[in-house]
Amino acid sequence: MVTVEELFGIDALLSAEEREIRDTVAAFAARRLRPHIAEWFEAGTFPAREIAPELGALGLLGMHLEGYGCAGMSATMYGLACQELEAIDSGVRSMVSVQGSLAMTAIHTFGSEEQKRQWLPEMAAGRAIGCFGLTEPDFGSNPGGMRTRAKRDGSDWVLNGSKMWITNGSVADIAVVWAQTDAKIRGFLVPTDTPGFTAREMHRKLSLRASVTAELDLDDVRLPAEAVLPESNGLSSPLACLSEARFGIIFGALGAARDCLAATIEYARTREVFDKPLAAYQLTQAKLADMALEFGKGQLLALHLGRLKDRHEVLPEQISAGKLNSTREAIAIARECRTILGANGITLDYPVLRHANNLESVLTYEGTAEVHQLVLGKALTDANAFR
Repeated sequence: MVTVEELFGIDALLSAEEREIRDTVAAFAARRLRPHIAEWFEAGTFPAREIAPELGALGLLGMHLEGYGCAGMSATMYGLACQELEAIDSGVRSMVSVQGSLAMTAIHTFGSEEQKRQWLPEMAAGRAIGCFGLTEPDFGSNPGGMRTRAKRDGSDWVLNGSKMWITNGSVADIAVVWAQTDAKIRGFLVPTDTPGFTAREMHRKLSLRASVTAELDLDDVRLPAEAVLPESNGLSSPLACLSEARFGIIFGALGAARDCLAATIEYARTREVFDKPLAAYQLTQAKLADMALEFGKGQLLALHLGRLKDRHEVLPEQISAGKLNSTREAIAIARECRTILGANGITLDYPVLRHANNLESVLTYEGTAEVHQLVLGKALTDANAFR
């Protein structure tokens, strides 16, 4: 018997260092996270403050960034780490992704030297947690329409507005908040103890329950001039950060799919129906074969995009293609796996419906499936269908 990764010879495509990173993260996740993830999901909680320093000690926070205490690993290594984390739960990968690919990347790319020195080493170690305030209640797919405003008052900036669906929001020490100024959209570093800043954790979620999600309110939040990210320059700045996060999802969503497949294959091999294992039925094998095929194709595409990114050759449209494919196929795999598990598949004794619920969010955030279809459509036709 072979695993789905062995079926496609994935290990032969990885260097020894890449396999070591993958296996190290997988071992940590199995030991530290998997025993508790169903409980966290059911309770709708995640101990971010407790887990972040452990992730930092492994070098997983901002691991693809250079300097300032960051590990400086390759994009492919980062992707493989995301895959192992999301094999546990999308909420875990989301925490790491928001910390490193969004908040830390924004500071690393657009911040001043002083801002980088102040925040990045603490965030890389997990001693400080960041969040990324872009999405608003009425502006998700169209962030350029944001209503959050930053106005000059002497040498200070005063921010007013609200942000929605912000991962890490209520446990963050620093919020990267994007706001419209009189000239263009700029990024601001907002310490979360600043007067007028409020973060309220969102509850009653049916997806990403093992993740901290918050709504941010900014009511006359006064910041000094040095709070602005000096190199931020319009909407392209936060979108560049989103592209980094989308790359992690390309690998991450496949981790959730792989976990569903592994659990389902094991179940089918041991579950007897009409006096023989469920795995011995042609219909079951057809489902498993089709799912393994889509997983393998997705894995090969992810690795190809990782290699392109490591050579600084990847295009935004290629990231969109990967994100669209991985999320769409992963959620289809999770749903199909649930049919093989029958009624057992709806319980937290097995990971498949938990993954499926999470993937409903992953399919939507960092650009919905429809947005990425339009990105690809524009690339193929040179016609803009967004408006």
